[in-house]
Amino acid sequence: MNTTDERRAMIRFMAAMLIWGSIGIFRRSIPMPSAFLAFARGILGGLSLLAYVRLRGRHVFRQLPRRMLLRFGATGALIGFNWMLLFEAYNHTTVSVATLCYYMQPTIVMLLSPLVFGERMTGKKACCALLSVLGMVLVSGVIGERESGAGNLTGILMGLGAASLYACVVMLNKRAPEADATQRTVIQLLFAGLVMIPYLAATGGWTGITLTPGPLLLLLVVCVLHTGVAYALYFGSMTGLKVQTVAVLSYLDPVSAILFSAAFLREPLSPVNCLGAALIIGAALVSEIQWKDPGRRLGQRNRREAVRDREP
Repeated sequence: MNTTDERRAMIRFMAAMLIWGSIGIFRRSIPMPSAFLAFARGILGGLSLLAYVRLRGRHVFRQLPRRMLLRFGATGALIGFNWMLLFEAYNHTTVSVATLCYYMQPTIVMLLSPLVFGERMTGKKACCALLSVLGMVLVSGVIGERESGAGNLTGILMGLGAASLYACVVMLNKRAPEADATQRTVIQLLFAGLVMIPYLAATGGWTGITLTPGPLLLLLVVCVLHTGVAYALYFGSMTGLKVQTVAVLSYLDPVSAILFSAAFLREPLSPVNCLGAALIIGAALVSEIQWKDPGRRLGQRNRREAVRDREP
């Protein structure tokens, strides 16, 4: 691949990360229940990504075994509740703190991998996990000032709950049979929305939803731009980037979320919170690095695993 194609792939990937990093800002301006927002995002986002796939002349449901469909549907259901918890976390604490709680997911996977996959817990991974937990303590407001409201326990627990569900999705995707990444994501997005229908019916979530023009427009932005378009950009960049580039640039998402919340919502982190953010993001990044002679380079996970860690 020539330099121009690689540059275009990098721009698409960075655009996807920045779009995802801004979702908390939009959620704050949408006065709708989190479950309804997860429902709309799954259905409309899945349909918009499906339209993109069909425009490229590809099929989603053709020759898909029922067992595989059920597996993808189950992970899609987890994604729906994952979104609901994350959107609710945005309502109860700052966008930056909710995002950092959500990015405890790599640490959760790291801690569970020895039990689920039989992987060995190395000293480096144990240190990264410890630093990440310490960072979470600092971010939570247990240590330091709590004037910003970032220490709201409900929002923190919801963010960590979302991270736990996301970790389950990542681990289930690793065990899933090989499938086209876009196909898998379309199915998971649609099931993420469908699972919210009985939940909304059981909790009375359908009542009191008013679709005025402003919030409706923002809802469509989250459903189409932050979901369908972002995933199209993400998958469209995969073949043009090295795995290590993907690993590093992925952290544009949480970093941009923190910067956006400070710029648009006036939610700056205290120095203690900033230290915690650096520990969480740094530990997650360093855990992916393998030191080899000669020199230092990011571990050579294959591209399929890198994609699965982000779906959806």
